[in-house]
Amino acid sequence: MITLDDLEHAAKLVYANFGPTPQIHYPLLSQLAGATVWVKHENHTPLGAFKVRGGLVYMDWLKREHAELRGVVTATRGNHGQSIAYAARAAGLSCTIFVPHGNSKEKNAAMRALGGELIEIGNDFQAALEASIAYAEARQLHRVPSFHPLLVAGVGTYGLELLRAQPDLKAVYVPIGLGSGICGVISARDALGLKTEVVGVVASGAPAYALSFKAGVPVNTESVNTMADGVATRVPSPDAFAIIKRGASDVISVSEDEIGAAMRAYYSCAHSVAEGAGAAPLAGLLQQRARWRGASVAAVLSGSNIDMDTYQQVLAAA
Repeated sequence: MITLDDLEHAAKLVYANFGPTPQIHYPLLSQLAGATVWVKHENHTPLGAFKVRGGLVYMDWLKREHAELRGVVTATRGNHGQSIAYAARAAGLSCTIFVPHGNSKEKNAAMRALGGELIEIGNDFQAALEASIAYAEARQLHRVPSFHPLLVAGVGTYGLELLRAQPDLKAVYVPIGLGSGICGVISARDALGLKTEVVGVVASGAPAYALSFKAGVPVNTESVNTMADGVATRVPSPDAFAIIKRGASDVISVSEDEIGAAMRAYYSCAHSVAEGAGAAPLAGLLQQRARWRGASVAAVLSGSNIDMDTYQQVLAAA
């Protein structure tokens, strides 16, 4: 259980590096949804995504508890890797990052620019993750997981900001990659004693968490097929799923067309760039707009890190 004290301690570490991100009401998005829509702009962090919060908190603990460390290893599709590279460089640690072949060129370039050494292996995140585990064990290096209570406390600070600013929200829509973001929002909601519904959103081409939520137990899939690389997960984290099962009101799937439409809506209605995973919550909200007619709801724009050619294709598909 992540407490309010845990979240506030994490917030102090985050705010030593950058300030709170805004939550903004956009009338055009509200017209589209038939509700009062607030957007939590995690694309406004220094790395353009929410993950940096968790990396800073985790690395602070790691340096205090394991001062002898010289480097870390992790696996990612991009935003987690940027977070760990950013925090590792600030802590004076080397950072080796495993990514699958075909990963975002621009996310790869950003991780390298932050000092990360990239190793490309496998066809999806799970393959890269398994390779990173073997690499870390063989070299006796510290492997930073993609889901951990400290990462949840770190990213949960954006949930704390949003829910303190808008405590009357009926629902918050959050993307699910491996689960730290939605678990952070659930933790903030519970720590503040609010009744806000938390709805997880996945891509229909990566439905592991939606299938798991329906079945009541973690369900793996054999493959993923979505442009939303931040939610391209086929093996749920059991620890994340336990929190989601307890604290989310639903986990829903959105199609590639719905994600693309939400990306275009962010551009035209909010002058904001959203990567696929960042647009998925708005896609889910629009899919369920009949539930929230006239209510106050929020969508988390979790990141804006998308390759330019992919983004141009999405915009041109309007």
